[in-house]
Amino acid sequence: MLDLDPTRPPPAPKDASTLLLVRDGEAGLEVLCIERHAKSGFLGGAIVFPGGKVDPSDRHVSWSKLSSSPWPIQGASWGEDIDVRAFAIAAIRETFEEAGILVASSVDSNHQLDGERRALAEGTVAFHEIIENLRAHVEVSALRPFARWVTPEAESRRFDTRFFIAKSPDGQHASHDNHEATNNFWATPQALLRRFATGAIKLAPPTHRCLELLRDVATVTEAFALAERACLLPICPVLIVQSAGPSEHGSTSALVLPGDPAHPIPQCRVPGSTRFVLRGDQWLPESAPT
Repeated sequence: MLDLDPTRPPPAPKDASTLLLVRDGEAGLEVLCIERHAKSGFLGGAIVFPGGKVDPSDRHVSWSKLSSSPWPIQGASWGEDIDVRAFAIAAIRETFEEAGILVASSVDSNHQLDGERRALAEGTVAFHEIIENLRAHVEVSALRPFARWVTPEAESRRFDTRFFIAKSPDGQHASHDNHEATNNFWATPQALLRRFATGAIKLAPPTHRCLELLRDVATVTEAFALAERACLLPICPVLIVQSAGPSEHGSTSALVLPGDPAHPIPQCRVPGSTRFVLRGDQWLPESAPT
C-alpha cells in the first residue's frame, strides 16, 4: 500500500486535494468511500476518499465566474498564498471523475453526466468547459477545510494534500469509474473502523484518522462544526524503527505524528494516538511506548 524507503532522497510533494462527502443516514453520519484499484501505484487496494493531484486547469481564470468563493481560512495554516479555490476545484473534479458526483448547482438531476465524465477522464475536455456547457455553478463554498496531510519523506510518491468536507448533493448517486476505483459505497465511520480492526479493509493513516475524528459525529451539521475547530497545520508523519513488541522479536516500522516523542514537532496537531505502527500488513494506531 505504501512504498517507504528512508535511504532514497525525498521527492518534493505535489499539491493534491481530497473530499470527504458526507450525508445524514439512518444509522447516523455516512461518508462516501471508494476502493482504489489493487494495481494502483499509490494506496493500491485501500479504502480512500475521492481525490487526486491539483491540475493546472484547476487554476483557470474562468473559475472566478464559474464557482463560488471558497470558505475563508484564517492565517497561513494551509500555506502562504495558497489558492484555496484551486484546491477545492481539484477535489470537486476528482470526485466527479472517480465517484460520479458533481458538487454544483443548476445541474439537471435528469441529465446523465456519463459522457462528460468520460470525456474529462480521457482529457478531451477541460472541467471548466463541462461546467460552462452545463450552465452550472461549482459550489466551492460548500467545501469546508478539514485537514492537511503531507506524505512521509520516505514515500516514493509524495503529496501535500488538503482535505475538505462537504454535504453530498441531493438527487445524485455515486458510481465508481472502474479505472482508479473498483468499488464505491456509503458507510458510517464506526462501521469502517470496525472493518479495519478485523482486517477486512485497508486504510492509510490519514484516512483512518479522519474517520476517528468523525466517529462520534452524528450529523452533517456536527461534522461542519468539527471542521471549524480543526487544526489545519500540516501533518507530516516521520518513518522510524520501533521494537516489534514485548512478545515479539526484532523490529517494525512506525509513522509518528506531531506530538509524538520521536517527531521533531513536539506539539500535537490532531487528536488521537501519536503513531501508526506496522503490524503485519496494517498500519495500526498506537501510543508511543513508555
